Amino acid sequence: MVQKTTPPYDLIFMDLQMPEMDGFEATVNIRKYENEMIIQGKLKKHIPIIALTANVFKEDIKKCLETGMVAHIGKPMDFSEVVGCLNKYLKLQE
Repeated sequence: MVQKTTPPYDLIFMDLQMPEMDGFEATVNIRKYENEMIIQGKLKKHIPIIALTANVFKEDIKKCLETGMVAHIGKPMDFSEVVGCLNKYLKLQE
């Protein structure tokens, strides 16, 4: 969907457990595509990707950040944490 959407998304909430491709693989693929678009001058910066998942162990959070996500929100969600992430990363888009 990222490749088909113009203009690009402002922010992506990424689930880690999806049926065809997990969130880690999806994030890596999105980052590869974005890097190509940045080199070609078709994209200015990366889309913030925030993990939204019940996987809350330190290893899970570390892997999210290592694969290119900018933040991790665990379930059950703390609404103030969600709003904080939205405020922080959507301001990058202004």
